[in-house]
Amino acid sequence: MRIVLITPPMVQVNAPYPATACLAGFLSAHGYETVQTDAALELVLRLFSRRGFGRLRKALRPRARSRSVKHVLEHAQTFAHTIEPVIRFLQGKDPTLAIRIASRTFLPEGPRFASLQNDTTDLIPWAFGQMGTQDLAVHLASLYLDDLADAIHDGIDSRFELARYGERLAASAPHFEGIIKALRHKPSLIDTLIDELAEDCVRAHAPELVGFTLPFPGNVYGAFRMARRIKRLSPSTRIVMGGGYVNTELRELSDPRVMDFTDYLLYDEGEGPLLRLIKHLERRNLPLIQLIEHRDGTPPADDLVRTLFRDQGRLVRSPDLTTPAEPADPRPDATESSSIPLYQALPLDGYFSMVEMANPMHRIWSCGRWNKLTLAHGCYWHRCGFCDTALDYIGRYRATPVNTLVDQIESLINQTGQTGFHFVDEAMPPALLHRLAEQLLARDLHITWWGNIRFDKGFTPEVVDWMARSGCVAVTGGLEAATDRLLTLLNKGFSLDQAAGVTHTLTEAGIMVHTYLMYGCPSQTCQETLDSLEFVRQLFEAGCIQSAYWHRFALTVHSQIFRNPDRYGITLLPEPPTTFARNEVPFRDSVSCDHAALGPGLKSAVYNYMHGMGLDHDVRQWFTGEVPPTTVPPDLVSRFLAEKHQG
Repeated sequence: MRIVLITPPMVQVNAPYPATACLAGFLSAHGYETVQTDAALELVLRLFSRRGFGRLRKALRPRARSRSVKHVLEHAQTFAHTIEPVIRFLQGKDPTLAIRIASRTFLPEGPRFASLQNDTTDLIPWAFGQMGTQDLAVHLASLYLDDLADAIHDGIDSRFELARYGERLAASAPHFEGIIKALRHKPSLIDTLIDELAEDCVRAHAPELVGFTLPFPGNVYGAFRMARRIKRLSPSTRIVMGGGYVNTELRELSDPRVMDFTDYLLYDEGEGPLLRLIKHLERRNLPLIQLIEHRDGTPPADDLVRTLFRDQGRLVRSPDLTTPAEPADPRPDATESSSIPLYQALPLDGYFSMVEMANPMHRIWSCGRWNKLTLAHGCYWHRCGFCDTALDYIGRYRATPVNTLVDQIESLINQTGQTGFHFVDEAMPPALLHRLAEQLLARDLHITWWGNIRFDKGFTPEVVDWMARSGCVAVTGGLEAATDRLLTLLNKGFSLDQAAGVTHTLTEAGIMVHTYLMYGCPSQTCQETLDSLEFVRQLFEAGCIQSAYWHRFALTVHSQIFRNPDRYGITLLPEPPTTFARNEVPFRDSVSCDHAALGPGLKSAVYNYMHGMGLDHDVRQWFTGEVPPTTVPPDLVSRFLAEKHQG
């Protein structure tokens, strides 16, 4: 069977998204060859080429309204000459161009470059010093691409962003109608390029089965657009979709029109369901005499697992497919995480780095071609009240043996020639990291790695030292509401003093720390939000964290808060009838606070903190309206750290 696995537009373009590589590795271990296509990367490379810019410029001409559009059209000739050299430079193929880019005379500098200087600080010498030419050039080239992306967004297609496309069409969309209408609309330049990618796939590979990974709302529309084109060109090709979006948002899908674009949806850990589906399709394609000889008769659909399909106009679910009202199946699947992802089939020299913010920790997401690998299935804690703990990918924890992990690491280094690893776990357990670090050092494997953790007391100085010596350079972790009352309510499993101690231990060992923060949590008061910001300010000031980001709390149907709203002081509100996606749900809080008004101030504060600015200011200065003074003692974090050292 000719199988093509596709990452649709859009995801980040500095490294392959791991889903197709993991599926390809698993299928290879079972005797099936696959082709992998990164349509997200291919779309950007076609767009950001001399020929692509010519098409872009033509599409922009009648819509020169925004500053970004006017800037691109005004400097069109320079963009046409520089776009391919910039991409080659960001791909690492022409490093000496850094000197010309850093000179500030090579690139046309548009609105995005205004971020390099504010009223008090010139960020270039602060961030890059006298000799940081290479990093400075990557940053300037990234702003150059951001200007182009802004022009595309403002002047061609408002759904376009560099790491997502059509996100609002899919995010918690109760009906499929929005995507259908968008597909019927006159195609934009981006739509046309996506159609061309689908056409090239059919011409080059004549696939019998095409699998799309849909990890995020921002690549759902691209997947459906490609699927539609493939179906029109090759009606016999079977199409299957899976991934995070399918798992999270489409568990209650009831609109059969979705199956006009895809034949099957696969849920939860996808390797086993995909293998079962392939074998099912192979049996259906056997001649009748062979079916009789195999005593299969007409192959039944009940040999499928965690699969949704359409039969005679109605949607059919395999018996083991759970909904948000049911717990995830705790039984281990036959798909043990021992197969090795296959990355060498992807265009590894085509990915390119970007640095859009002059912060050493924040750059890690978009800069560097990281080999992505999972240490364990699920989350070892899986108790946070706001998290999707009812879903398999969080609720069922299974660690991969350490020897297997290190074998996989060695194989990926041999495949890709890269020693950077991003472990994409929900939360890496300290005990597993300790054993992994010991094995890496014992085998004399020199890698650079990072991933997500909880601020667990298990991250002792000894464990963190092992991590640092084995190549850990950064971690991310959720501090969420950053007050002890809310940490307890949300069942995070740690306190503020513990978070301060763990982050300090990590940074003392040379490991950078980014923390995720939430505002608008159930029962969170305005006072608690200001106190959270003050605690975060003190963490920055003490050097415990280097980067942070505020998210607005969202209530999801797969969380404990949704299942027990009374316990968290909220009331669930009526939802619109849902036939497509269901994930985020509305609620009314028992506490009155205008969280929307606080959001811009919170984000402005941490943006400045990440650039070393404003740390000596009262936190109230970041807000336009009246807010209460913080009740957090100004030396709280320093007291926590003093107690830690005394202990």
